[in-house]
Amino acid sequence: MRVFEYKGIKIEWLGHASFKISNKVKIYVDPFILPPTPEKADIILVTHEHYDHCAVDNIKKLFGKGTVIVATEDCISKLKEFEIKAVKPGDKIEVKGIKIEAVPAYNINKSFHTKASNWVGYVIEIEGVRIYHAGDTDFIPEMKELKDIDIALMPVGGTYTMNAEEAAEAVNTFKPKIAIPMHYGSIVGSREDAEKFKQLVKESEVIILG
Repeated sequence: MRVFEYKGIKIEWLGHASFKISNKVKIYVDPFILPPTPEKADIILVTHEHYDHCAVDNIKKLFGKGTVIVATEDCISKLKEFEIKAVKPGDKIEVKGIKIEAVPAYNINKSFHTKASNWVGYVIEIEGVRIYHAGDTDFIPEMKELKDIDIALMPVGGTYTMNAEEAAEAVNTFKPKIAIPMHYGSIVGSREDAEKFKQLVKESEVIILG
């Protein structure tokens, strides 16, 4: 199963950190991996400029009339043919009726994703449902401030992000209703990481989509 539906919102894990989230509005997050014939996007969210998140060729495939791209400032030079809504941690915007909050995402004990880079995760609110895409991050103190998260999309593959144990610790702290592991099975990590994450999460329901 790669698609999960919650209160009329479909969440499809495309692989790695790539998701399609849709009801009336089609949102893609970090579209490094796409299906063969993807639907055009209403909104594209990019967490940072690394090639496996700010995937320029795929963004071109998804871009259509009225598509809005929300990304960190360092993506602007890569996506210079598009108009970008640039965000940094703490920014809150509304696009096509969807509330979007950019939240911090960074490494604590490694240097792949520095706090100074101002890279982000997103809290996406669709008709009252709050979905947190953590981005490339460790278990950072700011996660303890997350409130009322219905669905958390959490990296578990380690090396560049949290591993399964750290991701479970984070989820056990802010307690989303549902947690979905990501960032494994493509560049780093395996399904074993997702399974370990599921074993260690205490209160949230864990759904593995791949």
